[in-house]
Amino acid sequence: MTIARAKGALDSFAAEVGADGPVAVVGGRTQWEVCGLCPEETRLVRAPVGVRVFDPADMTIRVGAGTPVEELDAALAEAGQRANLPMAPGATVGGVLAVGRDGVHALGRGRLRDALLEAVYVADDGRLVTAGGPTVKNVSGFDLCRLLVGSLGTLGLLGEVILRTWPRPATQRWLAGPCDPTELRRCLFSPSSILWDGHTVWVHLEGHESDVEAEAELARSLGCEPTDGPPPLPANRVPTGALRAEGFPGSFVVQVGTGSAYVSEPVSLAEPDPAVISLHQRLKAEFDPRGRLNPGRDPLAAA
Repeated sequence: MTIARAKGALDSFAAEVGADGPVAVVGGRTQWEVCGLCPEETRLVRAPVGVRVFDPADMTIRVGAGTPVEELDAALAEAGQRANLPMAPGATVGGVLAVGRDGVHALGRGRLRDALLEAVYVADDGRLVTAGGPTVKNVSGFDLCRLLVGSLGTLGLLGEVILRTWPRPATQRWLAGPCDPTELRRCLFSPSSILWDGHTVWVHLEGHESDVEAEAELARSLGCEPTDGPPPLPANRVPTGALRAEGFPGSFVVQVGTGSAYVSEPVSLAEPDPAVISLHQRLKAEFDPRGRLNPGRDPLAAA
């Protein structure tokens, strides 16, 4: 897509968002109910789609926020690269970033917020705003891109993003067994993911073939064997601290080393610190004083 066409798509998106009335961006609706629903009178718009610019040598890609993550992954795969966005059928790039939930590989691949280098978003008054820059080291001072990840579109509506990319691993494999997750993590150099349900540990290894085989041998020595993939994740995502406070009710899967867990039944979460609530309120008042962007959603709410 030419730069002119991409700019035209962004201008049209901003015009559709406009400067008045409640408005929300709709993507694949894969996580539409996270942290609240928009009121019925909210106007729904869609973000631009498509890959804008991709130079594999730069290891960055510019893409419309409405682009499905599967389409993005397919485009990067042709060049032997990937973006560290969770893969979910039907999910869009902007939706995944707005929700801000790390995938199961956050232990080895890093946090979702680290993948976003630049964002072009529509502000509450209908203006297009650019945050960040097209290079890995692009920020001096406060990093606005990181603020947008996980904000549920309540601070700005994503229209286009530049993502950092990584080489796809030469090989990868899952193993599982009844071993100690702490011991497994201590023995392995750089596992991509370690999951634990209280009885069984799943570990994902990826990289060069010789390195993965050496790591797999260590895992096998602790009782792990090859398996097809990770376990199904329960529906409710919570901090591991909340899980401990509840005494692990129902079934669960802990995402070792990331502070996240998944439980079959909702658990009560502690109220956020008053200072955190105050900071969120100040940010909302600064970015969206009329409360028109994705109304009804609260990033502080239990997800």
